[in-house]
Amino acid sequence: MKVLLIAYDNDSHISFFPAGLAYVASAARSAGHDVTIYQQDIYHYSEEHLTEYLCKNKYDAVGVGGCGGYYQYRKIKSIAAAVDKVPDKPFFWMGGHLPSPEPEYFLRKFKADLIMIGESDETVKEVLQTLETSGDFSRVQGIAWLDSEGNYRINERRPLIQDIDQIPFPAYDLFNMEHYVLYPQPNSSRGDRGAEILSGRGCPFRCNFCYRMDSGFRPRRTEHIIEEIEFLKERYGVTYISFIDELLMSSVKRTVEFCGMMIERKVNVKWNCSGRLNYASKDKGMLELMKQAGCVFINYGIESMDNEALKRMNKNLTTDMIVRGVENTLDAGISPGLNIIFGNLGETRQSIENDVKFLLEYDDHAQLRTIRPVTPYPGTDLYHYAVERGLIKDIEDFYENKHVNSDLLTCNFTDLTDDEYYDALYWANNVLLENYLKNTRQANKTCLDKLYLEKDADFRGFRYV
Repeated sequence: MKVLLIAYDNDSHISFFPAGLAYVASAARSAGHDVTIYQQDIYHYSEEHLTEYLCKNKYDAVGVGGCGGYYQYRKIKSIAAAVDKVPDKPFFWMGGHLPSPEPEYFLRKFKADLIMIGESDETVKEVLQTLETSGDFSRVQGIAWLDSEGNYRINERRPLIQDIDQIPFPAYDLFNMEHYVLYPQPNSSRGDRGAEILSGRGCPFRCNFCYRMDSGFRPRRTEHIIEEIEFLKERYGVTYISFIDELLMSSVKRTVEFCGMMIERKVNVKWNCSGRLNYASKDKGMLELMKQAGCVFINYGIESMDNEALKRMNKNLTTDMIVRGVENTLDAGISPGLNIIFGNLGETRQSIENDVKFLLEYDDHAQLRTIRPVTPYPGTDLYHYAVERGLIKDIEDFYENKHVNSDLLTCNFTDLTDDEYYDALYWANNVLLENYLKNTRQANKTCLDKLYLEKDADFRGFRYV
């Protein structure tokens, strides 16, 4: 079958590699299907262009996936409408975090023929095979669909793939990798060429603001990860790897084993990952080994410098752990990504003041850091809490009325009034932006002094590109 997969436009100059879509493309191709990627993300095609493209180029099936968020919702809603305008409309499916929590809504609102729920590597193959033969989806696991009479049907969930090392690499060759390698990674140099890969799937933790399509964590073997890194180095000249799964640092043992093999095999790439401060706070040796293995940045989900708030959000962290872990990371020579959200259950004005104080003390300016309000995405514990208390009516209310921007309130879980809440965010981000600008001015002044006072011949311009 001829299959078109849509990489939606995320309004970025340089786009982030859509690894999830690339895994689906690899699975569909391995089953013998002819797969094409519609790279709206790179070329910024309009939805009108998509309709015209589908009228001129006949496809049997069209798929798109996305994560939850106001922008993704609106963009994929427009894409769905564009597909629906095609006179001989191809079979249209959706997948990913966006539709998986409440698939019936997206089937009806977006006029999709089918929703793939959760991990889709095996599901996409079975869906396409069924579409090619009987058209009877009643036995296909991991999907939701509308039958011929318009009745909503949701099938049994598909068991997770336990040996994820058996999953083929993403179909890199179907994508314009010369674009994606230019994405500016944290602490990368101008000459670095980056790529994004997964070291595992899932997460063992259950924060109240985070939606999990599938439970648990399934790591890849270190040998398999290194095999993919070496492939990317050889094929695309990659010098920097961004591990985009939720938790490479799933345990001290795994992290040490991974770093030891990276060093032993002389893989020689820079890399970043997401980490956990409960591990970083206890083991400086692990962080030093990560640095030796090429790690230059660890993204940490801190969320709050309020111990009571951390308990309520099931973060399994304390502020003491956070401080020790960040200090250990800096001592090891690795930049920490300090992610904080404000407005979870029980947070106060003092909470955000503690957050700002922490960021001013420990941010090394590897990235611009601001504080966003917490968002109760559909499928999360916080979303169900909001629905139960009448703060959100349902998923349509969430996406069509409440969640209009990630930097604005969706609903207020604090005792602050909305005006007081926005005043706190305004104050916090004004302080953080002023500090960022002060640091940027100082860094440029240092370059200026070296250039003209020390006659620095290595100077390459003030602009990044």
